Amino acid sequence: MPGITLLGLGPGDPAKLTREAWDVIGSIDEIWLRTKQHPTIAGLPASVKVHSFDDLYDTGDSFEQVYSAIVEKVLELGHRAEGVVYAVPGDPFLAEATCPVIAQRARVAGLPLKMVSGISFLEPVFAALGLDPYPRLVLVDALELSQAHLPAFPPDMPALVAQIYSRMVAAEVKMTLNAVYPDEHPVRLVHAAGTQAELVEDLPLYKIDRSEYIGLLTVLYVSPLGEGTSFEAFQEIIAHLRAPDGCPWDKEQTHQSLRASLLEESYEALAALDSEDTHKMTEEFGDLLLQIVLNAQIASEEGEFGMSDVFKGIYDKIVRRHPHVFGETKVDGVGNVLKNWEKLKAEERAGSKEPKKGLLDGVPLALPALLQAQDYQDRAARVGFDWPEIEGVLEKIAEEIQEVRQADNEKELAGEMGDLIFSLVNLARWKKIDAESALRGANMRFRQRFAHVEAGAKKQSRNLSDMTMDEMEVLWQEAKKVTKD
Repeated sequence: MPGITLLGLGPGDPAKLTREAWDVIGSIDEIWLRTKQHPTIAGLPASVKVHSFDDLYDTGDSFEQVYSAIVEKVLELGHRAEGVVYAVPGDPFLAEATCPVIAQRARVAGLPLKMVSGISFLEPVFAALGLDPYPRLVLVDALELSQAHLPAFPPDMPALVAQIYSRMVAAEVKMTLNAVYPDEHPVRLVHAAGTQAELVEDLPLYKIDRSEYIGLLTVLYVSPLGEGTSFEAFQEIIAHLRAPDGCPWDKEQTHQSLRASLLEESYEALAALDSEDTHKMTEEFGDLLLQIVLNAQIASEEGEFGMSDVFKGIYDKIVRRHPHVFGETKVDGVGNVLKNWEKLKAEERAGSKEPKKGLLDGVPLALPALLQAQDYQDRAARVGFDWPEIEGVLEKIAEEIQEVRQADNEKELAGEMGDLIFSLVNLARWKKIDAESALRGANMRFRQRFAHVEAGAKKQSRNLSDMTMDEMEVLWQEAKKVTKD
C-alpha cells in the first residue's frame, strides 16, 4: 500500500541496526538511501535492491537544493502502490535535514507514515569520549558554524560539532571557533564512532584541519573554555547578587542610585581607551558591562524589561539600519551610509507614536559639550547642512577669533568663546578627528608635562611659586621632549 517508512541505519556498524530496522529491511525488495556512503550499507541483505540519491550531491548547487530534491522524490515514491522505505544514517530525526520535512509533508498529504528509529551517532560518540552529555552539552552543525563569525553557544559549555566531513569544513569551523577559543584550546576529534575503525584524537584546536582521519563520520568535541567565560554565567552572578541570599548593597540599588556609577565607569572606560592600555580596557569594559547588566536585572525584577529585550531591540535596530549589509540596498562609501542612516532614522521617527522630534533631539543633553557639539554637526551635515569646502570652516574660525577680540563684556565674551569652540569642533569633524578625544589627549599631555615641571622644581629644591615664567618654560620644553606623543 502507499506510504513512507523513514528508517535509521544506525552509526555505521551493521550489528548496531535495531531489531525493528532489520525486520523491515528483511521484508522489502528495495530500499532508497540518502547516501551509500555509510558502512552499514555493506551489511544489507543481497536480496534487497539498493537505490541512492548520491548523484544529486554531484549535480546540486547547494545542500538545500539536494535535500529539497530528495524530499520531492521520496514523496513521489510514497504515492506508489508499494510505497517506499527511505533510510538515512543514524536516526531519522537527529541531525537529519530530510526526514522531518518528509514527515510533515506526508501528514499534510495524508500518506501513511512509519518511523523506525536508529541508534544515532551521539551514543557511540559519547561512549568513545567516556562522556555523559547531561546536563550541559551543546550540539552544533559544522556547516552552520563554519558560516558564522562567532560561535552561537556559550563557551563555558562543552560542545559537539557534527558533520566535520572534510578538512576544508574543519578549517572553516576552526576559524569561527578561534574568534573565542585560543589556538591551543584542547579539543577531541572522534572518527567513525560505533564502528571497527573508531578513533579518538586529542589535539589543540589549531591542528584539527590537519588530521588525516577526517571523513564522513567525524565529529568534534570542544571542551569548555572555563568558568565565567560566558555572558549567561555573568548574568547568573548578577542575578545572584540581587537574590535574597545575595549582597545587601546590590539588593538596595535602583536605576537612579546607579546613575553616578554608570557615568563614572563610562569615563574610566574612556580613560583606558585614551591610554591604549589593553589590560585596563579589559577591566574597565567589564566594570561598564556590570552596570548595564545590573540595571537590566533590576528592570527584570520589576517586570519592566529583561536582558533579552535589550538584545532584541539593538539587534533589530542594527539589522534595520544596515540594509546595505543585511538587505539589498546598495551604497557607495561612508558618506552615503550615513545619509541613508539618517533617512532610516527619520522614517522611524515618522512611524513612531512618540511626540515628533527634530533631527537633533536624539542627541542626549547630558553628553559632554564637545561630544554633543560634534554630534549636532555630524547630524546636520548628513542632511546637507554643511560648508561646501573646508575653507569656509577656517574662515569661520578666523571670524570668531576676531569677535572674541572685540567682545567688551563678560556675557558677550562667553558667547563668542562658545562660538569659537563650536567652530573648532567643526574643524575637528572636517579633519575626521574626535574633538572630545583630542582635548582629553591634550589634557593628559598637559598633566604629564606639568608633572615634569613640578619634579624639576623639586630637584632644584624650589617651589614653583618662587620660579619665574622663563625658568618654568625651560622645564616645560624639557617635558615636551620627553612626552612627544
